[in-house]
Amino acid sequence: MTDTIGKLPEDPEIDLGEVQARIRPATGMLGFALGVIGVSVSLAHIYFNTLGTLSTLWLTAWHFVGFGMMCTLLYPMLHPAGATARRWVLAIDILIGIATITATIFLMLQWDAINDRGVKLTPAEWAASIIVIVAAIELTRRTTGWIIPILIVLALTYVVWWGALIPGVFRFGGGLHTETVLFRSVFADEGMFGNISRISATVVFMFILFAAFLVRSGASAVIIDLARLAVGRLKGGPGLVAVFASGLTGTISGSAVANTASTGSITIPLMKRAGFPPRFAAGVEASASTGGQLMPPIMGAGAFVMSNLTAVPYTTIIAVSALPAVLYFLSVGFFVRIEAKRQDLQGADDAPPFVEVLRSGGIAFLLPIALLIYLLIDGFTPTYAAGFATIAVIGASWMTPNRMGPRAIVEALQLGARNMISTAVLLVAIGLVVNVVTTTGVGNTLALLIKTWSGNSLLIALVLIALASLILGMGLPVTAAYIILATVSASALYDLMTSTQMIDAIAAGVLPDAAKTMLLLAPPDIAGAFGKPMPLADAQALAARLTVEAPDLYLALRDQMLDPAVLTAALLSAHLIIFWLSQDSNVTPPVCLAAFTAAAIAGTPPMATGLTAWKIAKGLYVIPLLFAYTAFIGGPPEEVLAIFLFAIPGLYAISAALQGYLEAPLNWALRIVALAAGAACLWPADWYVHVAGALLFAALFAWSVRCDRRSRAGA
Repeated sequence: MTDTIGKLPEDPEIDLGEVQARIRPATGMLGFALGVIGVSVSLAHIYFNTLGTLSTLWLTAWHFVGFGMMCTLLYPMLHPAGATARRWVLAIDILIGIATITATIFLMLQWDAINDRGVKLTPAEWAASIIVIVAAIELTRRTTGWIIPILIVLALTYVVWWGALIPGVFRFGGGLHTETVLFRSVFADEGMFGNISRISATVVFMFILFAAFLVRSGASAVIIDLARLAVGRLKGGPGLVAVFASGLTGTISGSAVANTASTGSITIPLMKRAGFPPRFAAGVEASASTGGQLMPPIMGAGAFVMSNLTAVPYTTIIAVSALPAVLYFLSVGFFVRIEAKRQDLQGADDAPPFVEVLRSGGIAFLLPIALLIYLLIDGFTPTYAAGFATIAVIGASWMTPNRMGPRAIVEALQLGARNMISTAVLLVAIGLVVNVVTTTGVGNTLALLIKTWSGNSLLIALVLIALASLILGMGLPVTAAYIILATVSASALYDLMTSTQMIDAIAAGVLPDAAKTMLLLAPPDIAGAFGKPMPLADAQALAARLTVEAPDLYLALRDQMLDPAVLTAALLSAHLIIFWLSQDSNVTPPVCLAAFTAAAIAGTPPMATGLTAWKIAKGLYVIPLLFAYTAFIGGPPEEVLAIFLFAIPGLYAISAALQGYLEAPLNWALRIVALAAGAACLWPADWYVHVAGALLFAALFAWSVRCDRRSRAGA
């Protein structure tokens, strides 16, 4: 057992921190210590999430101290050159870890006493609070870089100091007392040990641990084999293998960079050998791996955070996310198919038989995934579903050559803990920013500014949020970018997306009894106008006046006058739009980590690879438009299916327009025709427009096939 602890399995599935940061070599006693802590932390989380009970405060505190200690050991404060200096840095890091543990536990023990004193801190509690906050900032710097620590410092100093000095809408009165800020930063529901940390300590960790067990059971090789079996023989098969494999890996990884590093090390050389240009191969892998964070059931940490922010069940989020994720992977696959046709590349007939894939480890991959999905649908909580699925991985592995014994289980526990370090530290620290945003009302101010700058135009608001996500994505991980953007802009999107339904309800004269009571607070002329049919223009004017004169009343009336299902769909659509747009930083220069990782594997220029990946990943921008303008999220099943089916030729047509190729080259006039056909298939209009777009694309495709045949006959 001592040989196992501290030694990770040799698998390409590495955690995000190893890609983004320089880590300390975990050998010797340090590796042993990390192994012991990793196994202990994993077992403790399993126990508290299944059999034991802990308050949110204590659970998140243990979560932070466990992964905080692992972070101080694995991610050094400095990277000196000399061996003596490195030992000194390790000693200092150990002291930092011990101080963090001591201060955190001390504060948890003082919780009742602090409340009894009326939220008054003693000098020791002041010191402990500062140590915990500074530790969270420093550990986040080590794992994610400088951007989040700078944001945290700006947020904390804003609420205490410089917020009172600036003019305009962001002026924050006289500021808050430092003692109040320290208390809220640590103990508030939106603070370090609040709701977001609870998500990290429960469902996020359990799913990452489940993924680690799948990886240790040999899932990575099985995924490639399944992809080769499913699409390897098609035209451009090696490229489609990358798309398919990245989608499957995304179901267990939830990290675009880790996805690229693992599947890309196999698929990029495979594509290059098949004849794909190296830069295109790297761009395909980066784009497909980005989709892994959109693919249920894990979706990174985003789906779990989204469930907390929206109060929408996790199972609902992954259910409505499945078809959009399929569309995204199809959009990447269309680029591969077009490039394969342009290069006249064929498929590869080297896939192993399905039975052989099952015997070599497919059962250990497919059965636990199927069980996980079944348990989620059957009503089990995500935490319990992930726990049972993890046990199923061990059992299923005994039906394959890769049987998981005690040694493999220990290695999987270590791997799960190490893969969780950067996420755990990030989700604890980001609470410091979220707490300031909610305390000061900055989120509401920014939401109002977005609505004002956009002129109440949903499209302009989407553009503004896309630009903000790109800027934030240059320095933040996707989950952090989503949390911050959702906190400050989701309400604006939600308001804009429900305004049309509200105007329709006013025009129709809808007025429930609860709304009648609320109107007693409105000016008589406004109250008298409600409850009777009116022209749409009058309804628009009435809604506009109410939003200006009594915005709180307008929001309360909206909640009563609109169907709760409509409101839930709009709220979920707003968050999914932000979540999808937050992914663009993976593939959009100047900072695109997934594309840079793929470029390193392919040996291509990083920035040029990023531009190629950005073009291939256009689904990140197109598909959210369906969330905003159609009933794709939360609509009737038949309407959702129709939108999905028409979107397929629409995305293919847009890909052809961007590539200038279908089955044969397209001149600029035909590229415009393809773009028009794609827009018609996706346009939020009646079905006649969609049918016309699909027929136009079918005619263009048939013409392109005919041109290709003529060209081949002439050759």
